[in-house]
Amino acid sequence: MGIKGNIKKLVNKLGYDIKRKTSDLPTPTPEIKPQTPVVTPEWQVFTLASTSRALFRAVSRGLEISNVIDIGASNGSWSAECMKYFPLANYYLIEANSFHKEGLEKFCLENKNSKYILAAAGSKSGECFFDNSDPFGGVAGSKQSGNIKNRVPMVSVDDVIKENKAKGACLLKLDTHGFEQSILKGSKRTLKDTQLVIIESYIFNLGTSESITFDELCRVMDSYGFRMADFSEPLWRPKDMALWQFDLFFYRKDNPIFNTNSYT
Repeated sequence: MGIKGNIKKLVNKLGYDIKRKTSDLPTPTPEIKPQTPVVTPEWQVFTLASTSRALFRAVSRGLEISNVIDIGASNGSWSAECMKYFPLANYYLIEANSFHKEGLEKFCLENKNSKYILAAAGSKSGECFFDNSDPFGGVAGSKQSGNIKNRVPMVSVDDVIKENKAKGACLLKLDTHGFEQSILKGSKRTLKDTQLVIIESYIFNLGTSESITFDELCRVMDSYGFRMADFSEPLWRPKDMALWQFDLFFYRKDNPIFNTNSYT
């Protein structure tokens, strides 16, 4: 009898038994230790992609604005956020959907530095067609097409600025679902005094005759003398989680941001 047999015989005399350890016995779960928390430097907190933080970054660079033209203003919620960063500016809220008239009236009563214009913005003052079936998703067009069939007044940004004798640096915000090129054509004079243009932009073509994708928009803005230097509010479409849209922040090419190409 070998050593193993003698040990087993001795253990049996003491009233115990020895069994081979089998592979089907449960394996102890290792202790999972939490990761060390990542401490983010204070300035990096503001790299998160919200409009509020992007506006904070604009102000922190010394951007000064006298006039904010909020195109696609709905009930004034975007202007209310912007007003936290440019409280002394004059606000012109342009909205084509009469659904928001009551909200706009209330906003302008509460904010004396604001005025609303119930019309679509476009290449010139006159009329255009508008799809008002979705209060927060209206689409304008120069021609009737599908649901874009309701006639609404149209104003150019240049005429709004001229009629209100607005002076000083401007900020333009466009939430206009494909009608951007027409609006920019009606803003040529204003763009000369504009420091920042914020445009809701799309990865995919919206299917209207005038809509363009974000890369095409960047080329259009380049022709007006602007470059993209920030973004906010990314949105992914639920069916395949592809990036759908984001707000692009276009600064003048002569902005100090573009004086250096280095990371630090």
